[in-house]
Amino acid sequence: MEHPDRRSYIVGFVLAVVLTAIPFGLVATHALSPTATIWTIVIAAVLQILVHLRWFLHINLATTPRENLLALAFTAVLLFLMVGGSFWIMVDLHTRMAL
Repeated sequence: MEHPDRRSYIVGFVLAVVLTAIPFGLVATHALSPTATIWTIVIAAVLQILVHLRWFLHINLATTPRENLLALAFTAVLLFLMVGGSFWIMVDLHTRMAL
């Protein structure tokens, strides 16, 4: 396995900082509507995950063993179920408490 060079880490770090600074800047300046700000935060978070997977964990579809990709997919499904279930419970709780 080839050792990643320092340039790869610097590119990943710069992208991660930019994808962190954009949502912070939008929230601090109220530049967009609340809905647009939330969607921008969600998109930046997904891109942030992809940046970390590619530049820091060095996971790509061409060279990563299949078992690692399956483990990553299983983790994503579990996270989706946990986060989605938590939102579902909170929305239902909010609806029941508002009555």
